[in-house]
Amino acid sequence: MRSLQWAFAALIAAAPADSNLTDKSHNILPSTFKPPQVFRNTNLVRNINLDKSYPRETINVIVENIDAKAQSEYYIPFVAGDIARIGALEVRDKKDATTGPFVAEVVDVDPYSATEYYKITFPTALAPKAQITLAISYYALSALTPKPSQLESQNDKQYLHYAFSAYAPSAYTTANQKTKLKLSTTDVPGSPSLPASLNSEGKTDPQKQGSTYTYGPYVDVPAGATQETHVRFEYTHPLPHSSLLERDVEISHWGGNAAFEERHWLSNRAATLKNQFSRVAYQQAAYYNPPSTALKELRYPLAIGSQDAYFIDDIGNVSTSRFRSNLREANLELKPRYPMFGGWNYSFKTGWNSDLSSVVRALKGKSDEFVLKVPFFEGPKLSEGMEYERAVVRVILPEGAKILTWDTTVPVISNTTSLHRTFMDTVGRTTLTLTSINLVDELRDRELIVTYEYPFSARFRKPVVITLGLFVVYIASYVIGNLDVRIGKKGKVA
Repeated sequence: MRSLQWAFAALIAAAPADSNLTDKSHNILPSTFKPPQVFRNTNLVRNINLDKSYPRETINVIVENIDAKAQSEYYIPFVAGDIARIGALEVRDKKDATTGPFVAEVVDVDPYSATEYYKITFPTALAPKAQITLAISYYALSALTPKPSQLESQNDKQYLHYAFSAYAPSAYTTANQKTKLKLSTTDVPGSPSLPASLNSEGKTDPQKQGSTYTYGPYVDVPAGATQETHVRFEYTHPLPHSSLLERDVEISHWGGNAAFEERHWLSNRAATLKNQFSRVAYQQAAYYNPPSTALKELRYPLAIGSQDAYFIDDIGNVSTSRFRSNLREANLELKPRYPMFGGWNYSFKTGWNSDLSSVVRALKGKSDEFVLKVPFFEGPKLSEGMEYERAVVRVILPEGAKILTWDTTVPVISNTTSLHRTFMDTVGRTTLTLTSINLVDELRDRELIVTYEYPFSARFRKPVVITLGLFVVYIASYVIGNLDVRIGKKGKVA
């Protein structure tokens, strides 16, 4: 596990600096590092949502500067190892919707530290005795574990185990805090009670109200304090997990087309089958459609106007798909060749085309500069949710184009610019490659904006190359056709 953490750290550290790069830089601090106690959390409310295949945490906290100087660096602690599963951590000013997310950086102490930190930098330093209300949100990938890990029958219920701390993670003293756990069911066979002495109102936690479990309020919680607990709940649904997503966006000005392709390496983290899969039992269950841990279909909502969609796996074209496109919507419905039960894998790719004018526009007053605006990634949209361990997005521009700027609100750990050579290219097409980790499907609508320069002369490079190529072929054919390849002396013409 520690080697994986440091591999993750090295990957982040290797990411080049860029004004548009919303990555998490990795700073190494001494092993004796402790966040300075310059802040105090006066009130904190934490919500954990477990209605999907991954937990989503939101923390609303009122932070007060108790130091004599203005402060701008706020730390959020995580248990070592867990931080590598945290995705899309964002911190905003809850009372100022106009400001974007604050800069978030991963800070590592040393290889043997039990705690790792995110450092949040405020855009403006917080004055002494001043307060700010922070809205902190993040996802935790692969945090739900099936217990038991195997099912006796294909139609058995599945129960998930989730371990967490009743105290919200904080590097500062918290005057008052409360944690709310939202489940998708009331079937919860495992939820240990905490001592009533911990609760400031003398109540035994958790306090149950339907599918919501409340822990607290707790007062004067020290910095770094934890109160380990867990919950085991029924969740008879698949746990979709993509180990790798590769997405290509290819722009053609001559063809007036934007071509999209996504390649998925998908698995189901649900409980595995103890016995062999029974096709008969599966077909019988299809008549009354009970809850199942099998992933049976994938639905792709695409942009209006999408066309020419296809669905291909390792064997070839998959005919069990349906594409609907009209003036109001465009949907691609996919059915894998087999139902994906727990522990099963499936790799496939989908693609479609869109009119170039729907994603690219010319900058006003600048005929050679264009703006491309597309989703960072799309992927299936499932009620259970989908998590992506790693995503690689390539934007392939026309030959001769030059990237000016790019921007996205999706956290990116690395970006590179290279050349991609295809048929009849001379120097190759300019390609922007972006890499992200720990994404979820709730980020699928976030945009990637690329501004690029495409000179008028560069637009005629390929036609000129093709014309010259044909001319060379014609001249070569003419010269070869007039060569005298006969053996012997030429006869004289009378």
